[in-house]
Amino acid sequence: MSTMTSLISAPDRTRGDICPGAFKLHHATDGSIGRVRFPGGHVRPQQWADIARIATELGDGNIHVTTRGNMQFRGVTQDQEFGCVVTQAGFVPSQPHDKIRNIIASPLSLELWPLVDALDAALLATDATAGLSGRTLFGLDAGDGAIISQEPDFAARKVGDRYQLVLGGAPQHVTVSEADVPEVLAFAAAWWQAHRGDAWRLHETPEDISLILADIAEAFAVDKLDELPTVPETTAAPIGWIDNDNGRVTLGAGLRFGFFPASVAAMLATLGAETTITPWASLVIHDLDESHAEAAIKALAPLGLIFDADSPWLRITACTGLPGCAKSKSHTHDDAVALMNSDNIPDGLVHFSGCDRRCGHPRVAHTEYLAVAEGEYLITHQR
Repeated sequence: MSTMTSLISAPDRTRGDICPGAFKLHHATDGSIGRVRFPGGHVRPQQWADIARIATELGDGNIHVTTRGNMQFRGVTQDQEFGCVVTQAGFVPSQPHDKIRNIIASPLSLELWPLVDALDAALLATDATAGLSGRTLFGLDAGDGAIISQEPDFAARKVGDRYQLVLGGAPQHVTVSEADVPEVLAFAAAWWQAHRGDAWRLHETPEDISLILADIAEAFAVDKLDELPTVPETTAAPIGWIDNDNGRVTLGAGLRFGFFPASVAAMLATLGAETTITPWASLVIHDLDESHAEAAIKALAPLGLIFDADSPWLRITACTGLPGCAKSKSHTHDDAVALMNSDNIPDGLVHFSGCDRRCGHPRVAHTEYLAVAEGEYLITHQR
């Protein structure tokens, strides 16, 4: 693997929205890609059996996770059947809103789950939001800043007993009550849909943010912050054994290259625990007693789940690359493994991108390897 250093050009924003969904799948070299949204990344135990079946019967046998806390199924050969099956499983409550239910939430904060559900319901109840780009991202942050680091378009961060609005990835001087958060974010998203033109993300039209805030202030009870609270730089995925205040245990598991086999999903169905897919290629298994937590680690670690917070695999990610993606210029997974086995791993996070779409890249500072030919990369430091 040879390397080069260069500036990376801005991505093309004139393309149509090709984000996959449950009904409009993306066609790749290894078959179609279907994506299923799980608001807040929250997956209930009874859903894992259907997920395992979909991966095994309709896909390549693996479940791939995304930076928006959703699931992808690759190698799909029957697009129409895929849409029918995920609908029958209850994963798509509204076909028009399928691609916009991208909600991430602080993965260890179970108290946010009712707010996630309320936000999802508000988006589903708003016809205008169905027209948003599939790249639109909503977020709910418990206060530690980890979700805000993902630069959501429309989000709220807990500050005291209120929620600070975050628009276009930037914290604002406006707070609203917890009860109003779902409606405020849905209102803001609908406003932007009516004005966004060809833009995919709110930060591309920063002039709209002040207008959105002005209309929110007219429609809802808001408070103003004199100063913006400091947002902690908390971006690491929760990994390993986490002791809960109630004496039970939560497990955080990293996913090498962001996917795991259907056999893991089947085990999670048997385990019967609530789970969360995080934006950092990891999975959180909630509220276990110690014996079940120990058994889960023994069963899942051999299948590739990473429970060691010091594993270098938590720092290296890659897009699908060749041969699965025809747009890729290199075998990104093989090249990432080669770097992993070398003595030249850069500090911090590292991401391999096979083309300038940069699928799955971290939203925080990282070293990017952008393929320009087989085994040859431009290396830049992204911030």
